[in-house]
Amino acid sequence: MKKTLALVLAAAMLVAALAGCSNSGQGGGSAATPTPSAAQPANSDAPSTPPENPPSGDALKVDVFYYNFSDVYISSVRSAMDERLTALGADFNNYDAAGSQPTQTDQVNTALVQSPDLLIVNIVETSSPDAAQGICDAAKAAGIPIIFFNREVADSVVSSYEKCAFVGTNAPDAGHMQGEMIGDFLLANYDAYDLNKDGAISYVMFKGQEGNAEAEARTQFAVEDANTKLTGAGKPELVYYDTAASTKYLVDQNGQWSAQAATDYMNSILATYTESNNNMVELVIANNDEMAKGAISALQSVGYNNGEGTTTIPVFGVDAIADAKTLISEGKMSGSIMQDAVGMADTIVALVKNVQAGGALMDQIDAGSGYVVDQGVAKIRVPYQMYNG
Repeated sequence: MKKTLALVLAAAMLVAALAGCSNSGQGGGSAATPTPSAAQPANSDAPSTPPENPPSGDALKVDVFYYNFSDVYISSVRSAMDERLTALGADFNNYDAAGSQPTQTDQVNTALVQSPDLLIVNIVETSSPDAAQGICDAAKAAGIPIIFFNREVADSVVSSYEKCAFVGTNAPDAGHMQGEMIGDFLLANYDAYDLNKDGAISYVMFKGQEGNAEAEARTQFAVEDANTKLTGAGKPELVYYDTAASTKYLVDQNGQWSAQAATDYMNSILATYTESNNNMVELVIANNDEMAKGAISALQSVGYNNGEGTTTIPVFGVDAIADAKTLISEGKMSGSIMQDAVGMADTIVALVKNVQAGGALMDQIDAGSGYVVDQGVAKIRVPYQMYNG
């Protein structure tokens, strides 16, 4: 009798533990779902009909941890990942850290108790390797493979565990491409963009987050490479709009790379920097398309960038999200650098398939199979592309 009672209690405890977990094997989580508390995964969108091949009891169990569902680019990756993991018949859960590293760390530790087959982590904290290393160490102790993606983690983290890999971009490439695009764009009609006719182009730079590898590279190389183009053609370098500023960029203080942060900054700038004052900002460079959109919103509120018949201040972003493509097609934004969300998901899922087949993460993930892989470390790079319509 005591044995039977113990078994009943154990079963009840297991059901209670699983009640807080979102089984997204039928389609993944929703960005509109309320942010879960620490150690709780995001709820999932249940489909109206069951999948043709629902996960079986021995389906690959995958936990996917996103740094923030509200990030538009990450939402695109998540949508593509959900589709592909569902097609694999994987039993997967999506977790939203909502920009909090302690929340994400708790989510990972809780998920590990359930012994998943694979962890996929979009790390929150990038200014230090400590958080990623801690999560990697936990996965290693449990013997569970782990894939970090999108937000760069240190080589030392990846190399510390033979079942660890990273899928992302080569951060400097976006900055180099953006700088090249800006330089070519300005040189094609330089005088038209020099609104105050002082012979130079004044700019504002919106930086997503301090310490983030992508933000650092984009901020540096977009300006450096644009200047190389300009000076090579006999034009002066770009001039930051506020010559007294100690840093030549404005940071989203919440680390969210948000449209709202750029709108607020730009509204403040436009209160002083105007054509009538002869000091109008003549170029906007943003680390992502959301901040580019925010800047455009502020510009539109004072009559700029409203399409044909209005003065358009060149605005450049990164990601080439759908909204940015629309703005570019309407002549309200000048260009973006495409970060391939589908390519990111496809590359991650190639590693997932290796685990599903019982192989190593990096099996057949090499140049011979069309992948760009770092020398000496299991890091795969998804190429950027220029987008101007």
